[in-house]
Order: sequence, then structure tokens, then C-alpha cells
Amino acid sequence: MSHVLDRAAQTDVPILDVLAERWSTRVFDAEAPIDEEALRAAFEAARWSPSANNSQPWRFVLARRGTDAHARIVESLVGFNQGWAPAAGALFVVLAETADAEGNARPWATYDAGQAAAFFTVEAHARGLATHTMGGFSADQLRAAFDIDPRFTPVTVIAVGAFGDPAAADEAVRAREAAPRTRRPLAESLLLDA
Repeated sequence: MSHVLDRAAQTDVPILDVLAERWSTRVFDAEAPIDEEALRAAFEAARWSPSANNSQPWRFVLARRGTDAHARIVESLVGFNQGWAPAAGALFVVLAETADAEGNARPWATYDAGQAAAFFTVEAHARGLATHTMGGFSADQLRAAFDIDPRFTPVTVIAVGAFGDPAAADEAVRAREAAPRTRRPLAESLLLDA
């Protein structure tokens, strides 16, 4: 039985279904194994995202549920995220290579790593995986837990796995899952539309 809610965005202009239907759940099935083929395809999509000069300044730390690495990522999460994220089939850290091996700054790296994360989430959704990108984590804890080279900056942590049953989630999570999806009007994002 699928627990996927219909959370399609009500867009002002039609967009691709996979984009309108993708949303960030906090309810994962803690028993379902991760779909490895879908997971690999999502990482393949991330691999093919655009980057400045094809520098590909992203790296990932992937940890499946039940592993020590997964527990270390959970420990780095802040507050509310620690309550729901452990149920995800996998957690992974998106890193941006903000300096190259010679120490030269790569100011575009965070943007490019964000594109890789976005490509991942869209492909994952298209293949039936749920995702949730988090900013609530301690970069210092992640650096220490995985001995991350200083030239790599943790950008986000992404939970990925099978959708869970919202009825089984705690009240705070259910409230967030049921909240309307909103975005500010496009006109407020366009600082200039000449």
C-alpha cells in the first residue's frame, strides 16, 4: 500500500509533472529497504548536473539506515530533524569542493553542489523515492565524524527512502506534512523583469 500523498504544487504556469509533484516529506518507512537501483539512478542524475568548467565540485557521504555512518549523520542533525530523519533508508551529506587541491578558491562550488542535490531529488522522486533536504545540521560534527578535508564544505544533508504512513507519525510531523505548500509570487522573486 502506498502512503504517497498528493502534494502537487498549484503552479501559476504549467511545469513538468515531476517538478510540480516533488515535495519534501518527513515521513519515511523505517522498515522498507532502500531501492538501490533508484538510489543509483538519482546519484547518476546528480553526476550529470551542470557545473562551472565541468569541475564537478561535489562529493557525497552516503550512509544506509542501520550503519554506524548513518548514526553519525543523525547525531549531527539539529533538533526536530533528529526525530524523523533516522527512519530514512539512507542519509547523505552533500559536500562542495570550495577550494581545489592547490588551495585556489572555487566560489561557484556551493551553487554547483546545490544543482547536483536538486538533480538527485528530482530523479529520486521520478523513481518513487522520497527525499528531504536539510539545513539543520552541524557541519563541524560531520567534518569530525568523517574526517572531511577542509577544502570540502558540508552544504546539506538529504534523507532518502520509501514514503512512510503519515498516520503513524507523531503529531508535530503530521501537522507539517498536512500544511499547505506555498511559495511567494514569482513577481516578488524577480528583482528586475525588463
